[in-house]
Amino acid sequence: MTTRLLLLSDTHVPKRARAVQGQVWQLVDEADVVIHAGDWVDIGLLDELEGRARRLIGVAGNNDGAALWDRLGEVARVDVEGVRIAVVHETGSAAGRERRCDERFGPRADDPCDVLVFGHSHIPWDSTTPGGLRLLNPGSPTDRRRQPVGTVMTAVVDGGRLHSVTLVPTPR
Repeated sequence: MTTRLLLLSDTHVPKRARAVQGQVWQLVDEADVVIHAGDWVDIGLLDELEGRARRLIGVAGNNDGAALWDRLGEVARVDVEGVRIAVVHETGSAAGRERRCDERFGPRADDPCDVLVFGHSHIPWDSTTPGGLRLLNPGSPTDRRRQPVGTVMTAVVDGGRLHSVTLVPTPR
């Protein structure tokens, strides 16, 4: 079985953008699992994604209010075809990120995972820690900050492996 993933973060709707782009909604419709790594800002987007995504996994971020925190929390964990995925909004600065994430989510952690999806920086990130933990930050589709364009990530899980991780530009 093949599972298509869409990774999102830092949508900031409606503060930084009025809405998520049509291109992103098309990717939501094509995905089997949508993962959002926080900073939704308004609960309306959570409701809309829950109504549209086949399966939604999400966490709250530092710009999210109490209602989002009550529904989502700080960390989410899911097993997709044998790939253990954790989601968190913040991982701290880029310096030392691999070490910190290995300690908290890597193979020696109490509840280890294979992939950690995170957000916060609006800067895409794809690396693998010395312990083998894959770190993915999709950037932001709506608030590019210092990036040339907004971004999301797509990926495929097949046969217990994550592959085909692709950074997708989301120009307005």
